[in-house]
Amino acid sequence: MSGQLAKFGLIASMLSVVGSLYLYFIGNDEMLGIFVGLWAPTLILATKEIEQWIENKS
Repeated sequence: MSGQLAKFGLIASMLSVVGSLYLYFIGNDEMLGIFVGLWAPTLILATKEIEQWIENKS
């Protein structure tokens, strides 16, 4: 399972950035676009921490 959760976090953060750009420029909702974009680093950090927690528990 090593690395799979981190890959999921990376993909989710990339989707967050793409969704953010869509909302900001095309959806005409700048505040929501910024909010969605701020989740990208959170998703990456959270998945890495969860993965470390799971590995240390084993």
